[in-house]
Amino acid sequence: MARRPLPRILTESAPLARMAHSTSLTRSRELARTAADSACDVLHPLITIGRGLRRLAAAGRGRWVDTPRENRGPLAFFVGACVLVVCLVPYGPLLALIAVMGAGAWAGRERTPVETGPVEAERERLQALYEALVPYFSVEGDPSPLYTHDGGWERVFTEHAFDDSGRIERLQLKYPAYFTDGEDQSRFRIEQVLYAKAGRGREYHFGWDELANQLTVTVLDALPADIGAQRFVSSPGETVLGFTDADVVQRTLPVTAGEETRDAPPVVWRTGPRSTEPHLLVLGQPGTGATTLLRSIALQALQHGDVLVIDGGGTGEYGALSGRRGVLGVESGLAGALATLEWASHETERRLIAANRARQAGRPAPEDTRRPLWILADRPTALAHVAVAEGRDDPQRWLQTPLRHGRAAHVTVVVADQFESAELLSEPVRAHTKARVVLGPATAEEVRAVLGAPPHTTPTASVPPGRGYVRLGSAPVLRLQVPATPDPLDEATGQALRQAVLSLLPERTVPADGAEADPTATDGTPGDGGASADADTGRRVNMRKSGVAGDAGVAGDADAAEPHREALTADGTAEPGGVTEAGATATTGPAPDAGKAEPPAEPVGAAGGRVRTVKGGESRAVNGSVEAVPTEG
Repeated sequence: MARRPLPRILTESAPLARMAHSTSLTRSRELARTAADSACDVLHPLITIGRGLRRLAAAGRGRWVDTPRENRGPLAFFVGACVLVVCLVPYGPLLALIAVMGAGAWAGRERTPVETGPVEAERERLQALYEALVPYFSVEGDPSPLYTHDGGWERVFTEHAFDDSGRIERLQLKYPAYFTDGEDQSRFRIEQVLYAKAGRGREYHFGWDELANQLTVTVLDALPADIGAQRFVSSPGETVLGFTDADVVQRTLPVTAGEETRDAPPVVWRTGPRSTEPHLLVLGQPGTGATTLLRSIALQALQHGDVLVIDGGGTGEYGALSGRRGVLGVESGLAGALATLEWASHETERRLIAANRARQAGRPAPEDTRRPLWILADRPTALAHVAVAEGRDDPQRWLQTPLRHGRAAHVTVVVADQFESAELLSEPVRAHTKARVVLGPATAEEVRAVLGAPPHTTPTASVPPGRGYVRLGSAPVLRLQVPATPDPLDEATGQALRQAVLSLLPERTVPADGAEADPTATDGTPGDGGASADADTGRRVNMRKSGVAGDAGVAGDADAAEPHREALTADGTAEPGGVTEAGATATTGPAPDAGKAEPPAEPVGAAGGRVRTVKGGESRAVNGSVEAVPTEG
């Protein structure tokens, strides 16, 4: 039997019925949602209190679980006693209920979630840094690689911090154990990648922890460049080369910077017989502060010793030292430099001989052999070019004896030169200068070539004057900022820095260029500025009256000195030495037998020639040099 179709009116009313049904459902849902929101608003305090009571109950249960079993009984007794006291106090249960409800409301309040972790831009930077390290920290066949393409940085970057601009300020990462962290070249590649991705223009410190396979990258603050020349709190034999980071040294010094006084971490160089690095080599680009460092060392050395300056560049930046107490000479010409360094070599030998005789006789070393002598040679290779052109000896030849035996003779040598002339430095200078300083912008390879180890920081392209690296012997490489010690005679020097340097200069004892002594120049003023002498003879050497001429056993070379030594040591007595510039006789120690005389020494004149005295003759100073004058009979 065929199915009869529905009436037309019923088929047309079906969509209308479905629409009415959906409308009623939507309206009922809105009413239910509105009722639920109204109930939540009304019951919100009860919900908050209930949530807080649940949290308090969970905390109490955790405290009960954490309590040892032997302490649970006393704790339960204490809680029961508190409940009994509350019940016995008037209105105690009501007050306890109010307190519990208040505590529940406080514990159940809605807290604003604290956003932790990096923001989106910082996560993208960390992910880019992670992807850049994948080729260096991954190998094929690693079953559980730390670094993979499209991997996550959360597992390897254990610590990270960003500055206000969104750049990485501190980062600690893990690397696989098979990475060759003991090779400098491998480390250098990783440091370069981190330097490029973390942000250029800043200086980073890389701390490699080989034991834990971790690398810590830290952005270093700029070293203070506002510390000028001043009296540093140091002991005799200690020289402050500059200042470094506070976390690499265990000592601080009070310094004055502008109008404030603060503590700064210094780089202290120890000299003397017990020093393991008795001599210093400074290399850098022109204008990076090598002369400033030598001037700072000279001002500190003049407190307890004598200074001899060789200005190979002839710039005259040491003119303020000329004629000062303790300054034996400031030479800028070849002839004067040769004569001065020859005297320094003989003086070193004389000190060794005198100290050896005193030890053999059971006496302390003479006072003039224990007073420190500093030889500051600024650009000696410039004089080497002139010496080759004139067919004369290289002035560095006379530095060999002070370099080899200077520690025992209280003689310290400081050599400063430029990178372009480093190859012209003599072998004794390179071999005996264990303390090294690199100033100015330099690549990691240049720093390693000079200091023997690469720096643990990224050298920047632009640094202030006096900024560089230092390494004392086998110690770690440190950052260094030399205290500002400009030439006080330079017109471009500020008044504050000029007065600071002038206050450290000793009084003037010898007028420059034969001028009359200025009575007002004893307070540290530069006087007439110490104008340079003739270019052929160099500046005049102002020697100390005691110990200027060497011992009679010291001749021009070692072979000529042997007969004199035999004559001196034949009877085991120490006899008078040569005649100084002022006519005073220098001795190597008390003479047991005054009746025995010894041939006079061969003093060295400022012009570079060694003048011998005839038998029975005397010496006198003529125009800054020493000549022999025979006497009658």
